[in-house]
Amino acid sequence: MKSTLKITALILALAGFTLSTKAQTNPTSTKTTTSGIRYSIGVDAGIPTGKTSDTYKWNLGGSLQVDIPVASQLFVTVNAGYNNVFGKDVTVGATTVKATDIQLLPAKAGLKFFPVNNFYIQGEAGAAFVLNKTKIGADNSTAFIYAPQIGYQFALGGSSYIDAGVRYEATSKLVSTNNDSKVNFVGLRVAYGF
Repeated sequence: MKSTLKITALILALAGFTLSTKAQTNPTSTKTTTSGIRYSIGVDAGIPTGKTSDTYKWNLGGSLQVDIPVASQLFVTVNAGYNNVFGKDVTVGATTVKATDIQLLPAKAGLKFFPVNNFYIQGEAGAAFVLNKTKIGADNSTAFIYAPQIGYQFALGGSSYIDAGVRYEATSKLVSTNNDSKVNFVGLRVAYGF
């Protein structure tokens, strides 16, 4: 419960900061490469939520993303990466065992919209490929994944920027007979864009 309150406060603070800067900046000028396409490489980290938090403590990974302009302030995104969800020590009866890490390869596509200067709303969906299916006892090699996100792009000069976004990410079941085998987390992506 405390983690959820902290994450909610972080999201509200980011949204408030972003909206308060609207009056102090020029109209949106989304810098892009000469082809109009943006690329970014980032670090992804998160805190598991729901039943996932009973067995897993945090996750860390990386991702590559391409933003393709389709209209004013609207981009199609394509994102691929790697995500490791770290297991906790779990007590089963009188024995304590460490839960096996979950290794996922997410591939997503979606839309990114800039309603206010450099502030964006993004939604993506796709597939998460389970890299260690046998070790974690999963019967599904692939799970559906979705990730709504909000973020802000901090200009560095030229077409370079830092992209910082907070998202909720969730998968469908990794074990078809177990509703608790979904992987859910609130995460942060900090990326260098060019």
